[in-house]
Amino acid sequence: MNILGISAYYHDAAACLVVDGEIIAAVQEERFTRKKHDSDFPVNALQYCLAEAKLTPGAIDYVVFYDKPFLKFERIFETYLAFAPKGFSSFITSLPVWIKDKLFQKSVILNALKENFGNEIDWTEKLLFSEHHLSHAASAFFPSPFEEAAVLTMDGVGEWATTSLAVGHGNQLTVKNEIHFPHSLGLLYSALTYYTGFKVNSGEYKVMGLAPYGEPRFVNLIKDNLIDIKEDGSFHLDMRYFNYCTGLTMTNENFDKLFGAPPRKAESTLTQREMDIAASIQAVTEEVVIKLAQGIRKSTGLKNLCLAGGVALNCVANGKLLRKGIFDNIWIQPASGDAGGAIGAALAACYLMLHQPRKVDASDSMKGAYLGPEFNQTDIEQRLVRIGARFEKVTDAELINATAQALADGKAVGWHQGRMEFGPRSLGARSIIADPRSASVQKQLNLKVKYRESFRPFAPSVLREDVTEWFEIDADSPYMLLVADVAKGKQLEMTEDQKNLFGIDKLNVPRSQIPAITHVDYSARIQTVHKKTNPKYHALISKFKELTGCPVVVNTSFNVRGEPIVCTPEDAFNCLMGTDIEFLTIGNCILRKEDQDKSLIKDYKNAYTLD
Repeated sequence: MNILGISAYYHDAAACLVVDGEIIAAVQEERFTRKKHDSDFPVNALQYCLAEAKLTPGAIDYVVFYDKPFLKFERIFETYLAFAPKGFSSFITSLPVWIKDKLFQKSVILNALKENFGNEIDWTEKLLFSEHHLSHAASAFFPSPFEEAAVLTMDGVGEWATTSLAVGHGNQLTVKNEIHFPHSLGLLYSALTYYTGFKVNSGEYKVMGLAPYGEPRFVNLIKDNLIDIKEDGSFHLDMRYFNYCTGLTMTNENFDKLFGAPPRKAESTLTQREMDIAASIQAVTEEVVIKLAQGIRKSTGLKNLCLAGGVALNCVANGKLLRKGIFDNIWIQPASGDAGGAIGAALAACYLMLHQPRKVDASDSMKGAYLGPEFNQTDIEQRLVRIGARFEKVTDAELINATAQALADGKAVGWHQGRMEFGPRSLGARSIIADPRSASVQKQLNLKVKYRESFRPFAPSVLREDVTEWFEIDADSPYMLLVADVAKGKQLEMTEDQKNLFGIDKLNVPRSQIPAITHVDYSARIQTVHKKTNPKYHALISKFKELTGCPVVVNTSFNVRGEPIVCTPEDAFNCLMGTDIEFLTIGNCILRKEDQDKSLIKDYKNAYTLD
């Protein structure tokens, strides 16, 4: 049974192919179009999925869309009626777009399938629709290593649900409870993201990264006015402070009065106030997530928990949830946002509609999230020759040795190997890597390679077998979705003067033997590297350990600010020539910056719209 899953028309369009219950391929459309968070119908992603499995469009049994557009239209329409006459002008302006994009979305999808994959195929018979939160829940449970588990999904909003609890057993999944729009933990976090001057649906992780620089002095203000949190984690928002139901902004004048100022303007100077707000909403989010988990454990009695939805990408909350020990085991879908809905939609059809048998993998069924395109050596060389790149072809052993030495020498390295990752994180297939022992690497990578805000933290990739020596965690974290502290024995004690520093001034204080990945609160967002899922990356870090004694490297996504993660060899070369990356590997090719034709240097700093 060949099933395609699709996510599209909101943000992060993606496609996934499931064959007889096995995830064969999954990729976001943005990686092909080079338009970050591309929401258009994922033509390129679908074409890749078919090509990866060597299938023709006619071989597809079902195409499953990740939510139900008519229900979403119903929610939007009823919301405006509930708040009428407020927002009437916005309603009149938006109605034609909603009718086209929601009410008649089935026709839009069918037309796109016919136009791109064959008008002679009866796509009407093949097209199915899942519910948004069911898609998230299915993406979390069915690929998980659990025969049974509780499933918690949290995001902005789907059709009506914003938070849901489901229970999975074998090939069955049942939604038990939901919290409905407009009461949404994801939208509350997005409202504070908007208020602190970052973009909604892309800047939330910046707020999470900014939080350790601040003090949570607004927690009581938020809990006393914006959100009422019950003991079981359920919650209710006071909508007098929000504008997202009927307006074009997340917050309103009441919100401004409550916090004593208008929203920060984008790209303006960050102040201690924004850092304190970030710390506060992060603390509130963690409280809700932990209380929800406690309530779920009590009500279900299950020992395993699966997470999905955009809030599940909050790795700081995930790390605290793990340390609480509420559940014996936690598994988080690496593509927890809307892109992962494509996987969930396909798997929901496979198991819940077609009742296919489910095989549980002891690690998980995501294949390390390495589900995207890869390029064979001949193709790589031909592509590099066509664009005028100068490279050296080497053996696997030579590649590992030279790259490890480049890292030890302090070079910023582009690492383009194997199948591209699915989801928002680079996991050692499309990564920029560096030496974590350098105190200057974080600032240099942010300002000269990534062209992004200096406060943004970097993550460590660490050999799974060495993780307990370097970090306060003993668990698999292959998808960079758990935060833990650097091990006490690796931390550096701060002086009294350093402890009294505020805000960004804390950034320049080395806090451990691996300062490039140690955040200001001694934490790090950890990726454990496993020989089974990424043997080449594992071999590289092992060689770096042999040279330096350190089994850790800095790992950040292979892109600049505003750019999707690189997909092709050409994308990687462009990034080399537009940044201060000094050493690039693509397959068994090594490219050194100093060897390249200077006429190919690009102005990459201004090439993409800021995210």
